Amino acid sequence: MKISYNKLFGILEQKNLTKTELRKNTKISTATLAKLSKNEPVAMKVIEDICNFLNCQPGDIMEMKKEIDKNSLLYRLREEKKIKLKGGIYHQTQVKLAYNSNHIEGSKLTEEQTRYIYETNTIGLTKESVNVDDIIEAVNHFQCFDYILDCAEDILTENIIKKLHLILKSNASDSRLEWFAAGEYKQRPNMVGDSKTTPPSKVKKEMQRLLFEYQQKDNIIFEDIIEFHYRFEKIHPFQDGNGRVGRLIIFKECLKYNIIPFIIDERHKLYYYRGLKEFENERGYLTDTCLSAQDVYTEMLKYFDE
Repeated sequence: MKISYNKLFGILEQKNLTKTELRKNTKISTATLAKLSKNEPVAMKVIEDICNFLNCQPGDIMEMKKEIDKNSLLYRLREEKKIKLKGGIYHQTQVKLAYNSNHIEGSKLTEEQTRYIYETNTIGLTKESVNVDDIIEAVNHFQCFDYILDCAEDILTENIIKKLHLILKSNASDSRLEWFAAGEYKQRPNMVGDSKTTPPSKVKKEMQRLLFEYQQKDNIIFEDIIEFHYRFEKIHPFQDGNGRVGRLIIFKECLKYNIIPFIIDERHKLYYYRGLKEFENERGYLTDTCLSAQDVYTEMLKYFDE
């Protein structure tokens, strides 16, 4: 029987338990633990012992690969990614999501420049100077999108979220600073506009609580994903890149639960910021903004379905 590494260690993270504690309390050997880390098959007795210790069901930790609906967006994106199809929905989503998400955070690359980088893996020569970090983070964002397609069906964990941040910020100039810690939670306090965020010392606990409460929901719907996004951005767990990681999480979770995803673009930018700021008093602002962006993506899907 196979246990899903992401599922098992996601539960350990949520319960604030280490792999060592798991091994000691279930009496499994280090060799068996190594098998779990590699997603290799283990005896049913091991699964039962782990479930008894974690107070969960076998389905909560086992690899339950099911055939993806061939009519789903996830299936289509994966297929187009696999054959490197040009001009399809995967291609367009890569460019538009990378451009708009980076642009919201201050990137000076145009959509055409972003498209050129994606399509040619080169940089077009222009008279205007281009920030190297903008280029690096555009390329990194393409890789982030591929990563969420690969793990779209997996339970959302700290490992997945940290991996997204690591990919996004790899080789950027700020990631070279020792205290910046790409792929790890922030070490210095930060703010969103004039609003305070969760202090570094409390980030891990707040992230674990957020993920635990999110996974306790019986049936994740659009509004749950939006609420998660708001709470994630309020925590602001990383030194930088929180908005982009947060929007990638939205896209992943929409794919997981077969909800049409969306891209926050220039048209929705100010409404999006307002929605995040006013969420505690009026959830409708952010929800309506995301629904409007979803309508735009739906129209693009319709074009490719004709």
